[in-house]
Formats: sequence, structure tokens, C-alpha cells
Amino acid sequence: MIRILAVDDDIHMLGFVAEELRQEGYEVVEATSGEQALQRLESETVDLAVVDVMMPGIDGFELTKILRTDYALPVILLTARHHIEDKERGFLAGSDDYLVKPFESKELLFRIKAILRRYDHPDDDLLALGSLRIDLKSYEVKSTNGILLIPLKEFELLALLASRPKQVLSRDLIIENIWGIDFQGDEQTINVHIKRLRQRLERFAPDVKIITVRGVGYKIEVRG
Repeated sequence: MIRILAVDDDIHMLGFVAEELRQEGYEVVEATSGEQALQRLESETVDLAVVDVMMPGIDGFELTKILRTDYALPVILLTARHHIEDKERGFLAGSDDYLVKPFESKELLFRIKAILRRYDHPDDDLLALGSLRIDLKSYEVKSTNGILLIPLKEFELLALLASRPKQVLSRDLIIENIWGIDFQGDEQTINVHIKRLRQRLERFAPDVKIITVRGVGYKIEVRG
């Protein structure tokens, strides 16, 4: 199920957005500040973010930059202002769309679906993370050390982790995406694949690490 991060310091607007999204069938992770949103992402996996512009502390523009750069998330910005300068700032920060309050819920839902369709079929078939390049067409893993060919399930696991850098992916989510919901094996299968990937990355792309988050799952990140 698609999970959306909703961020707004106005609890009434946050509640409205979250309720509309849930009625449409989305799972929602709520945050009332940019700081809280980043805290939630330490243990939650999301597919898209709906972010208010005017927030104290980390505002919507700054949060968008972080979400795009560190988490590769699509972002829709919400604002009460019509100024073209604000729209420009939003798009320069990396937002995918911009919606002015007040808006109808149908418009927000339409824009979300359009962005999700675009991200479900990306034009770019190359994932980049640190020194690592993952070619989704040729199933090749590349770095400055050359080209690495790995078994399909390991490739799919690496690509899944790399598609959501710094996000913690639960074991259940990994199993469902890689082995399917009817998988009859146990968690040892994941453990074996993670161990093999770590060993390969240590030699092939030592700046890229797979981190275990105890009791939750795994994440991948670049460590210099």
C-alpha cells in the first residue's frame, strides 16, 4: 500500500489532508514540523510527501531539499500564498508540484496520483548511490572497481534498498517486494542475502553500507 508523509504545523489542515488521503486508501504518516518529519523517516518508509511551506524551524523549502536529496522522495508543496517567487523557490528546492490553499481534496488526490504514476515508470533506469550505479535494465552493478554481476534476488534487494536511501525498510516490506506475499520461508533467507550483499559491497563499493536497525529492518546509506 502507498504510504504518504503529510507535514503541516496547522493541526486542522494536517487532519484534513490525512483524512482525505486515508479515505482514498493511502497509509499516512503525520508530522507537525520538519524536524518531526525527519524523525519519523528514521523508522518509517514512505512513497511521497505532502509538505506545508510556512512552518517554524525547518520550513517546507528546506525540508523539500532534504527529502529530495537524502531520501529521493517526490514532494508536493502546500502554501497559502500565490506569489510566483514562492513557486519558483519550491521548484528550485526540488518539489514535483505546488498547490495553493484553499484547495479541493480532489485536486490534491489527482496531483498525487499523477506523480505516483510518473515515479512508477521512471525514464531513468539508473540508481546512483555514492560510488555505486545500479542499472535496472541490464541488471549490472557498477562502481569505480568495474562491473559486478550478482544473483537476481540480491540485485532486487540491493535495488529496493538503493531506491529509498536512508529509509528503514521493514523485513515484511522487503519479503513482500522481493519474494512476494505468499513466501513460505523464514527470516533467515533475508539474513543470508543481506550478509552476501554486505560482503560484496565491502570489496566493490566500500562507501555504501547496509545498516541493521534492530527490531525494524534495514537501510542503505553512504558513509565516507
